[in-house]
Amino acid sequence: MNHKSVRFSRSNHADFIADLRKSVNNYFDTKDISVYANANMVLKTVFMFALFFVPYFLMIFGVVTNNYLVLLMWVLMGFGTAGIGLSVMHDANHGAYSKNKYVNKYLSYVMNMVGASSFNWKIQHNILHHSYTNIEGMDEDIDPGKLMRLSPHAPLLKVHKHQHIYGWFLYGMMTFLWLTTKDFRQLYRYKQMGLLKSQKRTYNGVLIETIISKILYYGYALVIPMVFIQAPWWIIFIGFFIMHYITGLSLGLIFQPAHVMPSADYPMPDETGNMENNWAVHQLFTTTNFAPKSKLFSWYVGGLNFQIEHHLFPNICHVHYKNIAKIVEAKAREFGLPYNSEKTFYSALVKHGQMLKKLGREPLVA
Repeated sequence: MNHKSVRFSRSNHADFIADLRKSVNNYFDTKDISVYANANMVLKTVFMFALFFVPYFLMIFGVVTNNYLVLLMWVLMGFGTAGIGLSVMHDANHGAYSKNKYVNKYLSYVMNMVGASSFNWKIQHNILHHSYTNIEGMDEDIDPGKLMRLSPHAPLLKVHKHQHIYGWFLYGMMTFLWLTTKDFRQLYRYKQMGLLKSQKRTYNGVLIETIISKILYYGYALVIPMVFIQAPWWIIFIGFFIMHYITGLSLGLIFQPAHVMPSADYPMPDETGNMENNWAVHQLFTTTNFAPKSKLFSWYVGGLNFQIEHHLFPNICHVHYKNIAKIVEAKAREFGLPYNSEKTFYSALVKHGQMLKKLGREPLVA
């Protein structure tokens, strides 16, 4: 069964999303504010880019030369890269950063700046993950490869018995796959699925774009540092590894606990491709918020701790999620629907670890 054959119900709680959208729209109208980025979002954007580029240029121009300080610069760049991805690129790729489509377009290319393909990300994240959340065979976020089992409908292998231990390490390796083979394998797969045509792009065109962007990335992120940074080559390689590991681990720890949780459902379509719930209700059953009261944490992770609000309103900038969360939760309760939320990030990680252990030992669900 392919993605085109899956159909969400139009009758089950059909009035929920209409009522919710009306309430959320009324919030923005009453406050007379835009659904897009505000001044605080722009300042955050400047900060995140500075967190990446200031350490980079301090090393390139020889201001920082001590080996330990050089490694510290790469650490800061790792947090900067993750911050840019979570807080800037993510909103831009959803068209939520600005009402100007060109601003969103060019900010979305930040994904290429960190060695990955913004085009592939849009398909994997915007189309497949947001449309078919936690549906085995559709949502690639729960299909990281044979070493991890993130769905009860996926085959169970012996190695999965220990995934609650080694899985955390693999999350840190995420961006290394982007740097090497993943983008090329994804692009070919999306061509076979007919998803390139829906985006009005050709395989060869995106392939050339991907190759060029990776050459440029390796040029500025590795070759230039090797030439200009006054440190041994192995220090630079270690720093490069640390930067990407921090980025991958940060992304994994934010995105996976939002859906791979004991409270999350993994619904599957029936033989004809029909889903039990409508799309909006499906998001409530498959998504979990965490640390809703942690302002600093929410600021850094681009509001993605409010994952429910993000899935229901991906076209609204994340700076508004905290405020509309009250509306979303109230409506969910009113309609007798779940609103899963963990009080802290730590408790979310604990529950996610428990789910990894459970999925690593329970047999395949038919």
